[in-house]
Amino acid sequence: MTNNPESELPKTLLTAVEYFASAKVCFEAMLAVKWPDGKITCPKCKGDKIGVITSRSMLQCKAKDCRKQFSVKVDTIFEDSPLPLQKWFVAIWCVANAKNGISSMELARALGVRQPTAWFMLHRVRLAMQTKSFRKLEGEVEIDETFIGGKRKNMHKGKREGLTGRGAVGKAIVQGLLERGDASSGKASEARMTVLPDVDDETLLRAVRQNVKPGAQIYSDAFPAYRSICFTHFHSFVDHVSKYVSGRVHTNGLENFFSLFKRCLKGTWVQVAPFHLQRYLDEQTFRFNNRRASDLTRFQRVLSCVVGRRITYRVLTATGDAGFMGIT
Repeated sequence: MTNNPESELPKTLLTAVEYFASAKVCFEAMLAVKWPDGKITCPKCKGDKIGVITSRSMLQCKAKDCRKQFSVKVDTIFEDSPLPLQKWFVAIWCVANAKNGISSMELARALGVRQPTAWFMLHRVRLAMQTKSFRKLEGEVEIDETFIGGKRKNMHKGKREGLTGRGAVGKAIVQGLLERGDASSGKASEARMTVLPDVDDETLLRAVRQNVKPGAQIYSDAFPAYRSICFTHFHSFVDHVSKYVSGRVHTNGLENFFSLFKRCLKGTWVQVAPFHLQRYLDEQTFRFNNRRASDLTRFQRVLSCVVGRRITYRVLTATGDAGFMGIT
C-alpha cells in the first residue's frame, strides 16, 4: 500500500472502488508491495538504475545494454493480464471479504468482464491466498475428515452404477486440522485443510506430523487410523456412535469449518472440479483464519502475497480429470 495516512485508506468496498480508481494509486501500491525497501530492480539484468514512464505507469531499466521496459505486474499473479490494476484490486477486495465467497458470474457482472475471465481471476487470487507457514500447530488440535461430492441419488445413471459401498465412495477426501484458540489471550483458532488421495493410516498421520508440533494435545473421533499418534502426541478421542462431546474432547470446531465451506460450495460455487478443490479450500481457510481482521487488513494480506505466485490458463486447465462435484 502507499504511504497515505491510515485515515485516508479505504475501509469499505465503496471507498475501495473510489480509492483504487486512480491508476497512479494502484501503481504506487504495487511498487510498495514488490519493492518494500524502495530499491527497484530490473527483472532481466537485475540492475537498479530504473526510470519511471509516468504516462503508461511502466518502468524502464537505464542500463546501457538492457533498456528493458517492464510492468509492476511482472512476477505476480497479475502478469500478462490485460486488465488494469483497478479491476484486480477490487476483485481481491471482494474475494477476501465475501463471507460466503463470490462466484465467477457475480464477479464478471461487477467488473464488466466475461465469466471465463472472472473465473481465471478468482483462481489467481486464490493462489495468493494460500497459507504457507513453517509454524506447527500446538496446544489443543482437532483432527477430522470430510468427504466432498454429490449425492448418489442425484447422479446420472451411468455414474451411479459404478459406485458401491458407503456414501464416501467416489468423493474427494479433505483432512482438517484446527488449533483451538485461547479466549483469555484473545487468540483465534487456526485451520489448515488438505485434499488427500486416500484415508490410509500413513497418509493421515503424515499430515499430522508435518503440521502438528510433537507433544500437542490431539482430539479426534474414533477412527482407528489415529490410534498410533499417541507415540508422539497426547491423543484423546470421542466415539460418535454414542456421543459427540466429552468435556473438551470433541471436533466441533472443525465441523463448524466444514459446514461453512459446504455452504459456500452449495450456495455460491455450485460445482467444483476435484482438481481445483484445494484452491477453494485455501480461499475459505484464509478467510476463516483472518475472520477477526478488518476488510482493509485482509485485503492488504492478500496483496502482500501476490509476488512470486503465478499460474497460466493452460496450466490451470491442463488436467485429465474433467469430473465435477456438488455437495452432500
